[in-house]
Amino acid sequence: MTAALTASRLGAYARLAKLDVWDYYLALPLAWSLCGFTGTGVLLLFGVGTVLVIAAAVALDDVTGFRDGSDAANYGPDAPARRLARKPLLTGELDERQALVFGWACAVLGGVCWLGLGLTAPLWTLVLLALLLVSAVQYSYGLKISYRGAQEVFLAGFGCGLVLCGVGLVRGAPTALAVVEAVVFGLGPLLVGVYSNANDAAGDAAVGRRTVAVLAGPGGHRAFTAGLTALEIGVVVFAAGLGAGPWWFALALLPAMACRVAQLRVGVGLGDALRARRWGLLAHRVAVASLVVVNLVVL
Repeated sequence: MTAALTASRLGAYARLAKLDVWDYYLALPLAWSLCGFTGTGVLLLFGVGTVLVIAAAVALDDVTGFRDGSDAANYGPDAPARRLARKPLLTGELDERQALVFGWACAVLGGVCWLGLGLTAPLWTLVLLALLLVSAVQYSYGLKISYRGAQEVFLAGFGCGLVLCGVGLVRGAPTALAVVEAVVFGLGPLLVGVYSNANDAAGDAAVGRRTVAVLAGPGGHRAFTAGLTALEIGVVVFAAGLGAGPWWFALALLPAMACRVAQLRVGVGLGDALRARRWGLLAHRVAVASLVVVNLVVL
């Protein structure tokens, strides 16, 4: 195999693993800040496991999307080349067997990293790690929980669980502030995914993928999205009143919440789901940066 072919194949696997979408990985610096910037070695190994587990989930998701035709519908021949390249099974750079081997190998290696660390942590952390691992590989494969009406629960719960497990591995029981920040973090990927689902509703409906966008219809999904936005803002606003954060907690998150309101305007008000998705990524990243600063001051 020539060097050029090897590089091309590695690039295809990197795109299969969606390594360019790193927003779940931000759970690691957030957990590190909640631990007072201690436990670096533990969290680095936890981060390696996280990358592998997420790679497994998205690779197996691509296999299912390739098999049932939903990816072909949502990433059709008229899709921009850069967007289509995110699906190396569709472009023919990888075949189904290669994707399956890659996905399961990542799942096994990621599970070893996670559960090995969890053996020295509180029992609840080990149980939560196991739940995150099992649900990730069953997201669109096997039990196909994202097809059975639980996609939105997974998107939020997985992110929230990553933060809590990171804290549990280093510090044990999470504080009230850690729980609040984990919830805010988990809502970030969800408020990206719901806009993607709005764009993909027709393709998902055709293959029986029961997202809220499919089940509730356009009007119901807009109300659901607005409700999630209000929920996140409410958690931020009332965190101090609940005794979980400093009095200025909401002020620190104001830039992120401004991005979230802009996202709602673009996605629900103007109906531009893909541009709203980009606003969601920005809101999530700004929120994490703001939370780290809060922890730097408070902890």
